[in-house]
Amino acid sequence: MNNSIKQDFWLNLLDIIAIFLWSLLLFKYWITGELNLLIHPNYFSLVLITSIIFLLLTIAKIIQLFNYYQKNHNFHNYTNNNQHSNLLPKGWASSILIFVAILGLIIKPMVLSSQTAMQRGVTDTLPPTTLETQSFLTQTSPEKRSLIEWVRTLNAYPEPDTYTGQTANITGFVVHLDHLPENYIYLSRFVLTCCAVDAYPVGILVELPKSRNNFPVDSWLEIQGIMKTETLPPVDSSQNRKQKDKRQLVLQAKEVKTIPTPKNPYAY
Repeated sequence: MNNSIKQDFWLNLLDIIAIFLWSLLLFKYWITGELNLLIHPNYFSLVLITSIIFLLLTIAKIIQLFNYYQKNHNFHNYTNNNQHSNLLPKGWASSILIFVAILGLIIKPMVLSSQTAMQRGVTDTLPPTTLETQSFLTQTSPEKRSLIEWVRTLNAYPEPDTYTGQTANITGFVVHLDHLPENYIYLSRFVLTCCAVDAYPVGILVELPKSRNNFPVDSWLEIQGIMKTETLPPVDSSQNRKQKDKRQLVLQAKEVKTIPTPKNPYAY
């Protein structure tokens, strides 16, 4: 083979490596459960199927490429008929894909943090598209509601006095809001509708028995207590600093326990 044919051969081999590494990366995310940190469970099976397709495509391209190479039959025409995209110089697209795949294999996905929650805007409400009104027809006892179920309940029936005196047992990560009293935290979880990019935080205010400085941001807590109504500054004070205090549902903590970050930290 002349130099041009050799170059085309290695370019096609680079494509094969890129496809294989992405098959390996997607399978790694699926088998390790790291997909929980990236996308909604509805898409897990699609990721696995894509990984298998990429693997089969890798095998097919290896067989096809080496058949042409061994027979030395019209190999130059084969490589010329499989031209790379003109958007980037030859080999660059595959090199970038290989680089990104290697990073994905080495670096573990990170759980979204309180800093991300502050950047995206903390809130105690859910968008209309995520409300599941039918779920409120079930007789779920208050102490068995998750944090997200409490938020959904408040969205459907926002009068806080309705829940005063009810017991609750919720888990979430800690967010410190400076405009609230020192013994208050915002216990939050991210809700995924598609992937981590569009995840948004929701949560409930918690009155602690001691200063929030005892509970670092991003630490995960399981809190048991009693619901009550308090008049406090709104959770999201960024839009209107002069906004008046309002009556809000607050969990008065009776028992606070630090827990490990859950394997699946998001809600849906």
